[in-house]
Amino acid sequence: MRFHELVEARRSVREYTDEPLDDETLTELFDRVKYTPTGYNLQPQEFLVLREDDRQALLRECAYNQEQVTDAAAAVVVLGNLDPAAHADRVFDDWLDKDYVPNEEVRDGLASNVEGWREQPAEENRVWTVRNSSLAAMTLIYAAWEMGIASCPMEGFDAEAVRDEFDIDDGYEPVMIVTLGYAEAEASSPSKPAKFRRPPAENVHEEVFVPHAE
Repeated sequence: MRFHELVEARRSVREYTDEPLDDETLTELFDRVKYTPTGYNLQPQEFLVLREDDRQALLRECAYNQEQVTDAAAAVVVLGNLDPAAHADRVFDDWLDKDYVPNEEVRDGLASNVEGWREQPAEENRVWTVRNSSLAAMTLIYAAWEMGIASCPMEGFDAEAVRDEFDIDDGYEPVMIVTLGYAEAEASSPSKPAKFRRPPAENVHEEVFVPHAE
């Protein structure tokens, strides 16, 4: 499937069959998601995958009782590591090994720079990790659809309740929930056209930003 076909065909699906997602399928899916671009390739994203009924039921309580959380074969809590330097050494060692940087001095300078981000206000790092982890969530959604797996991104949930129920410490930000599963036939092949999307002529601004007047 070409990307333009994928992006035009994708729908957020809330009605799923009872078919489970097996380990092999999930491994393949997340093996594709790992190629998500992130700032400095620092990869703050983490994924808590819930397939057991009782665990999904707990998450549903945190998500204002939205049925798709338990109807789906899996519910994924997308998390972001609030420490931007958590993986910096591994990332920049790889850059050095693969000649993305010319020498250890440059490598060490990059690592030192990122470590300095730890001293930034907490809100700046929270915004950074939400941005980058959201990229991973989008990759998950499109990679799943290409594999025939439907999804629904969800921002309607109580983040603090998710932290409490699943023992997620303060070093990680609950960014999004994504439900995954095989869609009911009508949901995967909707009879209705795609919902309204604003056209590029309205939201693409050349050189100067001019808000669109309704």
